[in-house]
Amino acid sequence: MAQGIQLEQARFCCAICLDLLNDPVTIPCGHSYCLNCIKEHLEAEDGREIYTCPECRQILATRPVLVKNNLLAFVVEELKKSGLQAPRPDPCDSNTEDVVSDVGYAGLDDVACDVCTGRKQKAVKSCLQCWVSYCEEHLRPHYEVGPLKKHKLVEASEKIQDHICSRHQEVMKLFCRTDQKCICYLCSKDEHKGHEKVSAAAERAEKQIQLEKIQEKIHQKIQEKHKDMALFEQEEDAVNTSAETALKNNERIFTELISVIERRLSDARLKITARQKTEVGRFQKAKEKVGKEIGELKSKDAELEKLSNSEDHTDFLLNYPTVSQLNESKDVPSVKVRRLRYFEKVTAALSEAKDTLQEVLGEECAKISMSLSEANVVESNPNMEPKTRADFLQYACPITLAHDTANTHLLICKDDRKAAFTKEEQVYLPNQERFAYSWQVLSKERLTGRCYWEVERSGRGVLVAVAYEDISRSGTFNECVFGFNAKSWALDCYKNSYEFRHNNKRTPIPGFWSGRVGVYLDHSAGILSFYSVSEKMSLLKRVKTKFTQPLCAGLWLSEEAVVEMCKLK
Repeated sequence: MAQGIQLEQARFCCAICLDLLNDPVTIPCGHSYCLNCIKEHLEAEDGREIYTCPECRQILATRPVLVKNNLLAFVVEELKKSGLQAPRPDPCDSNTEDVVSDVGYAGLDDVACDVCTGRKQKAVKSCLQCWVSYCEEHLRPHYEVGPLKKHKLVEASEKIQDHICSRHQEVMKLFCRTDQKCICYLCSKDEHKGHEKVSAAAERAEKQIQLEKIQEKIHQKIQEKHKDMALFEQEEDAVNTSAETALKNNERIFTELISVIERRLSDARLKITARQKTEVGRFQKAKEKVGKEIGELKSKDAELEKLSNSEDHTDFLLNYPTVSQLNESKDVPSVKVRRLRYFEKVTAALSEAKDTLQEVLGEECAKISMSLSEANVVESNPNMEPKTRADFLQYACPITLAHDTANTHLLICKDDRKAAFTKEEQVYLPNQERFAYSWQVLSKERLTGRCYWEVERSGRGVLVAVAYEDISRSGTFNECVFGFNAKSWALDCYKNSYEFRHNNKRTPIPGFWSGRVGVYLDHSAGILSFYSVSEKMSLLKRVKTKFTQPLCAGLWLSEEAVVEMCKLK
């Protein structure tokens, strides 16, 4: 007989201790347990005054009277006598530690098996019906025993009791939307009576959809932040490149300036030396002539001295007319004392040049310092906004149109700078970036800092706009069209009249204006200005706000309209 039931021996195991039944008893629902196992279970439920079957969770009206199941007792005894059912060694039993390695034992951060004795194994699943966590060995009956196969298994968790109602000790399979909490079946009939209730699975499904939407938003924000990061990196690279270029130019220009000064010093030295030689040579010639004259005068003096000492009166008188006659020198060198300070003028001139050069260098260095300071200014001064077209052109930014955002009724051409409305739809690849219903297009460039561009229009109405890149592409009219939402600012140009739009608010701009519009953006200062461009710049509308994202230039075209982003020199 034992051989006939060998393959079904798992059916004769207690669902509580998972061993062969010992003194088997059967409760009203039909399930059998060891006498001691079911007694402990029912005693634990005495305080609740509600009794349940550990296996099927059926509620019993009263505590069942435990009667021995003689047939099961006989079958189990036969199994034991046959020796075919040797108890499986508990890998957690201290007596088997010599044959079981440490692999699989529960660590400090693991969930331990609730059934293991001695050193506990790591739990792999938790059962929401049994309220117990099992290791692989003790989990086997849940895969082999028919009734246990219906139990709900989840990932092993130390918080398995959190799934159980603390009041009724029942699994919380319902969700009360009124109170926004998980409840059990008995709670739904008691304190949550009349509330809106659904199954936990249904609420999970709805919350899962909301979670996916939140994740999608997070992913979009991550992408935006990555784009911002890329912009910051570009700006950082631009700053480094610009600084390196400025340092090289600074070195080169000052080296050239020093070279110029050294050349001027050398020229001045040569000129002073040449003048010195000229003047010294002239005075040497004068000295030679004067020396010669001194010699002649000394000779004359000696003759006169000799004549003066003559005792012969007749000889004296005869020679006196000749000896006493003095020869007047011709071209006698003259000496002016002022010539001694001739080179003081050079020193004075050099000192004056030094003062002038220092003054000029001081002014230019101040300009350089100011330009360096302006490079670090985050908030721009509105009073520093350009006035003339030449001033605006300093911030000229080439704008090109992004094909992947253009509505199919817009033809993009002329190096992506021109857009024209067409009744025939263009063949564009579908993508999420394209405006589905509004005849619009965004620029490829993401605009930060100071930017200026001009738009030339013809035909009918046009919206010249700036917008955040995440403006809706396929939503409602107000969500998509420039100027009708909080994510865009637009100048509505119709014939010769203009109107400013933002967040579906309109501001008429009276007057007749040209067909060319200039757009000035100072992103960090939050300034956006539209100008009519002709012989002079005429302000149409200035906006002061706070931009929270980089902006894109945008265009909306009505039928027969053509718009071109102008090339600015």
